[in-house]
Amino acid sequence: MNILQALEIVSQTHPGMVRAHNEDSVVYDASCGLVVLADGMGGYKAGEVASGITVSVMATEIRDALQHHRAADSDAGSGEDLGVVLLRDNVQKANASIYHAAQSQPQYAGMGTTVVAGLFYDNRLAVAHVGDSRMYRLRGETFEPITRDHSLLQEQIDSGMISVADARLSRNKNLVTRAVGIDPEVKAEVHVHQVQVGDIYLLCSDGLNDMVEDDDIGSTLQMLQSNLPLAASQLIQMANDNGGRDNVSLILIKVKGKFAVPSGWLAKFMALFRN
Repeated sequence: MNILQALEIVSQTHPGMVRAHNEDSVVYDASCGLVVLADGMGGYKAGEVASGITVSVMATEIRDALQHHRAADSDAGSGEDLGVVLLRDNVQKANASIYHAAQSQPQYAGMGTTVVAGLFYDNRLAVAHVGDSRMYRLRGETFEPITRDHSLLQEQIDSGMISVADARLSRNKNLVTRAVGIDPEVKAEVHVHQVQVGDIYLLCSDGLNDMVEDDDIGSTLQMLQSNLPLAASQLIQMANDNGGRDNVSLILIKVKGKFAVPSGWLAKFMALFRN
């Protein structure tokens, strides 16, 4: 099964109940298995500029690269999967673009963005993230995050300074320790996961998980997994019903079939059409 048939993808974004502008940006391309979500920060409209640059750079560059190569190919320089390298390198390209714009245009000074991005290939998922936008996975009855926030609050939890329960009430929720565009360089955290048929993946800005408990997000996905558009709408409604203090955006991906990379003679035959 090709990647387009194997994945069902839906996305939604909403400004929430308090903010005048939506500084989140989302993009996906089912034909190459790419999903990207960014949550911008900065002055008047600067956040949406930063998040928009990020999703645009990543989508354009990765699409172009995958027209001539496969994400499962081994990178000549590092030996890693090309998909991993593409995610990491293009977060850095987005970082450079945002940083340059912020340095050269006063109205954009200090702008930045979080990002979480996934690339599905060869029954795998490479995930890159910077900041506190998250990716979760629902597998069977188990719903859990597969990214770990780059935030002051997460560092306090990891060090034992604060409990997970108390963290829900903390005023430090939005203090990220890593963001795209703030410094000349940024390091994206990248991991590769094996994918199973039936998995559902959720990318979201913190406007969702700050407003809705993980258990409630998971039970909603469990209940509505056969109708992803309805699940997306319901999750955003829940965030807004609970106060909607921030923009809320999400991408949902359901794995409907396997998408292994062709091998042997079939791979050679298909390569003729890529070159």
